[in-house]
Amino acid sequence: MKKSLLLLLTGLITGAAQAAVGGYPVVLIHGFQPDNLQSKPTGEEVSSNGEQYWAQYWLDRADERIDWPSQERIANKITSDYVWPKLQQMSREGTCASGCVFVTHSTGDLVTRYIIDNQALWLQNAGMQPLNIVATFDFAGAGGGVELADLAVNVANGTGLIDATLKFAVSLWLGNTPTPSTIGVLNDLRVNSARKLAAFPDSRVPRLRFAGAGSDFLGATGAFLPGEDDGVVASHSSCGAASVGSYNSCSRSVAFDGNLTSVSAPSQFMPNHYPMLMSEGYSHADTILNNAKDEVTTANSSASYLNGDNLQFNTYEEKRGWWIFSSRYRLVRNSANTSMSSLIYQAAN
Repeated sequence: MKKSLLLLLTGLITGAAQAAVGGYPVVLIHGFQPDNLQSKPTGEEVSSNGEQYWAQYWLDRADERIDWPSQERIANKITSDYVWPKLQQMSREGTCASGCVFVTHSTGDLVTRYIIDNQALWLQNAGMQPLNIVATFDFAGAGGGVELADLAVNVANGTGLIDATLKFAVSLWLGNTPTPSTIGVLNDLRVNSARKLAAFPDSRVPRLRFAGAGSDFLGATGAFLPGEDDGVVASHSSCGAASVGSYNSCSRSVAFDGNLTSVSAPSQFMPNHYPMLMSEGYSHADTILNNAKDEVTTANSSASYLNGDNLQFNTYEEKRGWWIFSSRYRLVRNSANTSMSSLIYQAAN
């Protein structure tokens, strides 16, 4: 009996250690879920949706999740009914007492920025200890806004120039044609709205960015997105650019496919935003899955957490092509057969 109990406790301790990133507890914040606009989940449905969202890779590597329904607004019910109770719980339990890492995807990037800007004041005013967030890992971040959200709102309200191609692109993304009563968080995702929401947090938490340039929709949505995109989010957002632009990379010296060449990229980034991994073949959804889609390169090979700890990727360079037609490429080691999420998890540990 004692031996069985000891084995059980050992397993629990080992599982907790495996969940951490570099010894820090992981908190997951998922992205926009289009089906929520019609189904309008509440309670346990929201939790179940959040669990399924991360199931393929990050779910078993996380300690906590903040789940939220996409039919609501960030500064309203998403915060009051879903974010705030979870922040209180994590403060009471000391989840982030020694530091924690938030892992976000898509709109989770924007939700997290709102949290970073407000959580310390909220918790202090409630007589509780603020969370010590040492870094965020932002996959396909939508914190800079999503042009498709602007188009979806126009389609729903019958405003702007609307044609069959635009309606088709929006319906591919959402799974249906939106109506004024099924917009929800799309209002917050409009480019101008997103960029105004908690744009300059007092907290200096590093936002580490991981971006792709593939597509989930065979390129049908890309025509409505400036520069390189992942099928949903343009690179100005996923890279964390300070302003909207038609950018083809997160770095002026390396393309999404790793080609070391001059390329259009942001000259400035949002406060404390640091683009790191990029890949030509990863779509919006691919970045958090456990499938290797393409080779991965670095916009920056290393970045520091708030407390000085470091995330670093092992890269190499090689020449491809022949004679004057050859080019040099920078790639992350083993990225051809390792998923982007796994590359990050391995580097962090």
